[in-house]
Amino acid sequence: MDKIVVTIVDKQALFRVGVRHALSQQPDFEVFDSAPSENPIALIEANSPNVLLLDIDYPSLRGLELAREIALHCPTTKVIILTYRPDDKQLFEIIKAGAADYLDKSITAKELTKSIRQVARGDYPINDSVLARPKVAEHVLKQFRSIHNINGKTMDTIVVSLTSRETQILNYIANGNSNKQIAHILQISEQTIKNHVSNILRKLNANDRAHAVVLAIRYGWISTEELQPLTYPLTYPQN
Repeated sequence: MDKIVVTIVDKQALFRVGVRHALSQQPDFEVFDSAPSENPIALIEANSPNVLLLDIDYPSLRGLELAREIALHCPTTKVIILTYRPDDKQLFEIIKAGAADYLDKSITAKELTKSIRQVARGDYPINDSVLARPKVAEHVLKQFRSIHNINGKTMDTIVVSLTSRETQILNYIANGNSNKQIAHILQISEQTIKNHVSNILRKLNANDRAHAVVLAIRYGWISTEELQPLTYPLTYPQN
């Protein structure tokens, strides 16, 4: 069985030790940790972790900056942001940094391991946080209000360029479904879903799934007030 490689980057030594001890009890985890004096990018390149647990304040408030660097230089490593008393403003900035999830440091080991496994298999639990918190949606609207085009394409052009299947899958993503769940609902292969998601991100010029949802909310394709989980496959063609 392939191990889920996890790296902990946190300025608090006691917290790192505690988290490492808890995660090391999981037979499918391989855990490393990094002190503030170490170069986290070098550590990531050396260990190739699937998931990075990152203190938002690591160090001197560089957590979000580091998350952006990881998204740019180490795209196969997914970031979970850890913080005390997370708020809507932080969540909005974390979304922009491309993190896959963000968690309060008071969570249990069971909750943390669940999130790590979700992120390792390609899910973005942070999507649920976006859709569940109206103030974050409001920040999203303000952030993108002045954007009229993406890479020279008008939004009308982009909407037209999305196929019916891609639009359908984008709605499933917004409801927090993983690629595997969407594949099960639509009764097509998970690889086909991954291909569609790649096309969606490319057409929207989105950094990741969460960013695609943000854009969908901004341009009214998804209503945060009326959004309901889709529970049956629609009759769109598969391609």
